[in-house]
Amino acid sequence: MGRLPGVNALEPVETLLLRAALALPPRVQRVLAGRPVVVDGEPLAVDTQLMLRIQRLIREPAAESLPIPEGRRAIRRHTRLVAGRQPIGEVRDLRVAGLPARLYTPSLSRGPLLVFFHGGGFMYGDLESHDAACRFLAERSGVRVLAVDYRLGPEQPFPAAYDDALAAYRWVVEHADEVGADPTRLAVGGDSAGGNLAAVVAIEAAREGLPLALQLLVYPVTDAARETASSTSFQTGFYLTSAFMDLAHDSYVAGGDPRDPRISPAYADLPATLAPAYVVTAGFDPLRDEGEEYAALLEKAGAAVELRRFGDQIHGFFNMVGVGRSARAANAEIAAALRRHLA
Repeated sequence: MGRLPGVNALEPVETLLLRAALALPPRVQRVLAGRPVVVDGEPLAVDTQLMLRIQRLIREPAAESLPIPEGRRAIRRHTRLVAGRQPIGEVRDLRVAGLPARLYTPSLSRGPLLVFFHGGGFMYGDLESHDAACRFLAERSGVRVLAVDYRLGPEQPFPAAYDDALAAYRWVVEHADEVGADPTRLAVGGDSAGGNLAAVVAIEAAREGLPLALQLLVYPVTDAARETASSTSFQTGFYLTSAFMDLAHDSYVAGGDPRDPRISPAYADLPATLAPAYVVTAGFDPLRDEGEEYAALLEKAGAAVELRRFGDQIHGFFNMVGVGRSARAANAEIAAALRRHLA
């Protein structure tokens, strides 16, 4: 059989080496990783620090340094390296509002459903890049996860992704029976750019009176103006870079207004009937501050908000479910919170 598209000959070896390194005892990892990295009083997880060091040693190119098509392949490759094999009861591909989608049904399904939008700066990511993360989240939480693929920039800039996300959620509300969902226990969520889409869908759901029990926002993009301390503190060295965010801005926002509330929910007139929110941030993430500031805005608008900062993690830890200890433990906590909120 041939290799998967975008898989190079060395990838299986690199995957084995990375998993072996991140399975070493923490004391050994500390020696290999080097001196602890501490920013704003937060220590970076030693396994994550080691992973970043390995990435530099093997000269893994940053996705944003490549042409867009090659960058998309690189993102899928990065996630394969840290995904592992995640068990799941059943996986089914389908169409949602005309969009490619994938339904993850856990072994012990409890009826609620999470409509999930992947991250990737609105220019990268697809059903494959977040397959392992969705499997892990569904199986650990007992919640069905419906991942939706949406149009990407620069080919399809704003409002394409915004329109697709709203259309997908409206479809789910109308077709809950088709995906085995309890319409009283629907949630919307996503990571990074997907967290942005989940946030704007939650706002529109409140305005339209659509049922929504939870918004799960994992290090969400909420303010495209990017005037925060964390966006300055973590410009390079922690996976998500300022160059990546600049490219994402140019690809999605293009000539639009970065303060348009459909692009930046931080500037939205938030309705009082917003669904409860579980907001996740990472300590070593340029998006940390805007995510936490948005949580405060939601709370001020009257929404019930639970904010969880994983202080020792980087942007992208949501995909790291197959290697290391700290990121996998963080994702297990997110899954437990999803189960708790939709129980």
